[in-house]
Amino acid sequence: MNIWIAIGLTAVGCYLAKLLGLLVPAGVLERPLVQRLAALLPVALLAALTAQQTFGDGQQLALDARAAGLAAAALALVLRAPFLVVVGAAVVVTAGVRALA
Repeated sequence: MNIWIAIGLTAVGCYLAKLLGLLVPAGVLERPLVQRLAALLPVALLAALTAQQTFGDGQQLALDARAAGLAAAALALVLRAPFLVVVGAAVVVTAGVRALA
């Protein structure tokens, strides 16, 4: 039963967060600082999620094939490769390192 309480509280919290966003005056949303933060926040959250999934292993720091795949993807991005090539490079390098290890 505790899981359903947690699910219900999460649903109510999400609804209240959306409602709070709708109640913010338009003048606040038009400020340059708010617009800049709104543009940068998703990038920062995605970078943090990528780092956590790549280098995190429970409570420890892990440096394994995922890091090599991320490095290959970063190199492909620097070379301005298309998105599918970036993903493919990451997959191939990660699989290759895992096969060799």
